[in-house]
Amino acid sequence: MPERRGSDTPKPPWLKVRALDPEKFARVRRILAEGNVNTVCDVSHCPNISECWSANSAAFMILGRVCTRNCRFCAVESGNPSGAVDATEPERIAKAVKELGLTYAVITSVTRDDLKDFGAAQFSAVVREIRRASLGTRIELLIPDLQADEGAIATVVDSRPDVIGHNLETVRCLQPVIRDPRADYDVSLRVLRRTKDLGGGIPTKSSLMLGLGETRAEVVEAMRDLRDADVDALTLGQYLRPGKANIEVKEYVTPEDFDRLREEALRLGFEHVAAGPFVRSSYRAFEFMDSRNEGV
Repeated sequence: MPERRGSDTPKPPWLKVRALDPEKFARVRRILAEGNVNTVCDVSHCPNISECWSANSAAFMILGRVCTRNCRFCAVESGNPSGAVDATEPERIAKAVKELGLTYAVITSVTRDDLKDFGAAQFSAVVREIRRASLGTRIELLIPDLQADEGAIATVVDSRPDVIGHNLETVRCLQPVIRDPRADYDVSLRVLRRTKDLGGGIPTKSSLMLGLGETRAEVVEAMRDLRDADVDALTLGQYLRPGKANIEVKEYVTPEDFDRLREEALRLGFEHVAAGPFVRSSYRAFEFMDSRNEGV
């Protein structure tokens, strides 16, 4: 991985979006539309949407489409939802999970600083409804920082999902450049540590975007910080600029560099590492738990 480089450059040949299965893709879109549920796949302009939806996979986004934070890498709309929470959302998501026949469901959300519990109760309700509708479905939660509130973290943990993730997003020195000023590197680490402390064995997960101007040494430092927080699984992916209003790509990390970082992360003690240009927190998320089951 080279040192810091300049601004946006043409995409390299390895960044080719996968082809889709039109029929399966259309089925997923129909079920999601009929259920009036959001996915991070479309709201965040994820490059894997064709592959994942064609493979009958989706990552649900709860608590609306408006985020109270304004991170420079993110395509999600920023604003003030004014305390709005849809009480019917958990049941509708559970229905979609059942109709899609998902054996693994990822649930994430916008950040909701406007709510007293920062959305923790809605996460808990979604887990409860999915368990009721589809008992065999494993559930991964990808939570915002919840302002590191002890009660909110406990509410999420007490819902007993199979995995709890929170993304560090980038290296320490780039946090003020990339994330909303209300986000904080050490707060994110504290959320991950407290989640593990309260979780009673629930594995934790985090993610880093690369190509924002970080150096290899800074990535390794961030990985060490995550291991110090006892994080079990890590994903490393290429930042891709979702729109002109977002921060530019500084570097396209090669597949070979991703492989080297993956090996370094495994040496640091992560149980599972997914690394590659198209890897995202929710991309093929089931592989982590599958690897755990294979090791039993």
